[in-house]
Amino acid sequence: MDLPRIFTIRESSHRIHNPFTPGKLAALGRALRLAPGTRVLDLASGSGEMLCTWARDHHITGTGVDISTVFTEKARARAVELGVADRVAFVHGDASGHVSDEPVDLAACVGATWIGNGVAGTVELLGSSLRPGGLMLIGEPYWRREVPDQETAEACLAGGKDDFLMLPELIEQFGGLGYDVVEMVLADQDSWDRYQAAQWLNLRRWLDENPDDELAAEVRAELTTEPARYTRYQREYLGWGVFALMGR
Repeated sequence: MDLPRIFTIRESSHRIHNPFTPGKLAALGRALRLAPGTRVLDLASGSGEMLCTWARDHHITGTGVDISTVFTEKARARAVELGVADRVAFVHGDASGHVSDEPVDLAACVGATWIGNGVAGTVELLGSSLRPGGLMLIGEPYWRREVPDQETAEACLAGGKDDFLMLPELIEQFGGLGYDVVEMVLADQDSWDRYQAAQWLNLRRWLDENPDDELAAEVRAELTTEPARYTRYQREYLGWGVFALMGR
């Protein structure tokens, strides 16, 4: 059980595996007014930057679950680096269907709603671990502009324009699921650039160091086409944000 190697090559230098800068992640933590001792469950926790920095800055405790062995080890190392290994733990495993043994104060899935087959299923999954009155975090893409055709949708790595909603419709979807949106922090084009463009340098450096690897041709093809695809389509059409929800 693991992510394909191409994912960990592409994002090898990333601490945050979403279009969020450290500043935006910190702003989200401040906006939520996290009390010391807040118990957090982070599904698809990646390299653990949210849990580790919030444990340092807000004295939360928590558990992260992620399918990547590489990212899970990076998360554990980051916890040690920041001196919070006694407050946060990281589990290698499939976050799909994972429910906490005890209710938590904050349940999160930031940028991986495929673990619940979409927003609705992920909200339901997180709700199974959340105490009454707790906070839920969902990170999800949305369309910044109307998508003109199928080609554009696919170039934004969507199966079609119906895969994502416009921002107001996404907010309304949360309401339809029985939740109030009580905070949000949105990516901007600069934070998208920092997420996407950093991948290109990772790919190039890996390719220079591993020209005979079995993935070399795939990495070369991606590096050749990705900058133009991203700047022509994804940068213009696709938004992303983290939304804080509370049950009604």
